[in-house]
Amino acid sequence: MIRIILIILPVMVLAACSIEKPESHKKDGPPAKAIATQHGLASWYNTKTNRGTKTASGRPLRNHAYTAAHKHWPMGSKVRVTCKFNGKSEILTITDRGPYVKGRIIDVTIGSAKRLGFHPRGITKVKVELLERGNWKYRHP
Repeated sequence: MIRIILIILPVMVLAACSIEKPESHKKDGPPAKAIATQHGLASWYNTKTNRGTKTASGRPLRNHAYTAAHKHWPMGSKVRVTCKFNGKSEILTITDRGPYVKGRIIDVTIGSAKRLGFHPRGITKVKVELLERGNWKYRHP
């Protein structure tokens, strides 16, 4: 029994040390300065409402990914989305085009909407800040 514990314990310690959030979602250091800012409505979408699992960038849509759809900003751009009613924010990557509903400026994944706290509402007022312009090639699925 002790032998098993002595084998499993170091493996668990090493595994715990190797877990790290993706670089784009770290919140260390001062907040990044915005290149551009928009204010408006955000909504959420998922693999069911998107009619499939591919995004306009050609990458798969993952319901809980840190990604969003924007009409004009380049694919791969990093944006900070801040909910105006609760102040929560997320840094997301633009991987899709949309939203296609008048008055909305961004669609976020359902997972991002849950983390931002507006999933039950469906839509909410947000501030969207362009932090870094992407340079991915646009590929329509």
